[in-house]
Amino acid sequence: MPSPLEQLSAGALDWLGGNLDLFDPFSAGARSATHGKAKAALELGLLCHRAVRPNDSSDPLSGAAALVRKLWQDPEFPRLFDDIPAYTSTYRLIYAALAPDGIDDTHCRAALALLGPDLLSPRGKSPYRRVEIRYYADKAGVRHGIEPYAELLPQSPLVGHHTAGPTDAASKDAVEPLTTPQAYALTHTAFYLGDFGRVAPGIVDGVLEHARDLVRRMLLHCVEHDRWDLAAELVLTQFVLGEDPLRTPSGAAAVECLVRAQRPDGAIPARSAALMASPSATVPTPAGEFFRKAYHTTLVTALMASIVSSSRRPS
Repeated sequence: MPSPLEQLSAGALDWLGGNLDLFDPFSAGARSATHGKAKAALELGLLCHRAVRPNDSSDPLSGAAALVRKLWQDPEFPRLFDDIPAYTSTYRLIYAALAPDGIDDTHCRAALALLGPDLLSPRGKSPYRRVEIRYYADKAGVRHGIEPYAELLPQSPLVGHHTAGPTDAASKDAVEPLTTPQAYALTHTAFYLGDFGRVAPGIVDGVLEHARDLVRRMLLHCVEHDRWDLAAELVLTQFVLGEDPLRTPSGAAAVECLVRAQRPDGAIPARSAALMASPSATVPTPAGEFFRKAYHTTLVTALMASIVSSSRRPS
């Protein structure tokens, strides 16, 4: 019988593999959909770049990897970034950073040549934003002026949040310790500092315990309110912070929460129960609209499950 993590991973990867046409911004299905086409493809690139793959010949990401290789060598793909002016430079950097090994990187180098110096400078950027830019710039092999992680860590969301409120444990666990933007900044900072669980994030003991407690409290809040997307990210954050999520009550509860949310087809239907469209027997949700609601959380769940379960497999 598969473990909850194996069930999550297999189902999520099945659904993602069955919807690759909607990740392809040039397919007929994606052209008629309303989701951010470039963003969805970049997220698929991240999954292929950082998900832990099986050692046997059965690779559930083979179809996704083939699509990513095709898109990354298509001159039309990076031109889609121009449609989102606020993120054009960031998307160009991420695109180059996530380039698959062995491809013709002509278009990636062209995208990097278009980056302005402002993106790669620390000036005017929050500590979280500087951590993000440094992570992708280092992956892309781009020179930048962002400080080393050791200097950014004390200012980062991972250790910089000191929440006020109740002092007894029961009351503290009952309230949301972070706002939603703060929580996402915390998880993403952990991912970048720890390279999605591949390296230790370099946090000293006292600060590490503070960060772990903050993640634990936020996880309990997410489980209580069925906030699936953030729950998946926080479980992965626990792993990055050196814990085995399935051996922590909050991590195990979050995994079970995601298992309950997962549909028979493998999708996690939305970022949260509150955002999930009410089912209708007479007006089915169009495939493109459901994809827009489900793809990110399903992809994050697949990424989390592949990374966390990899540490539990026999070597």
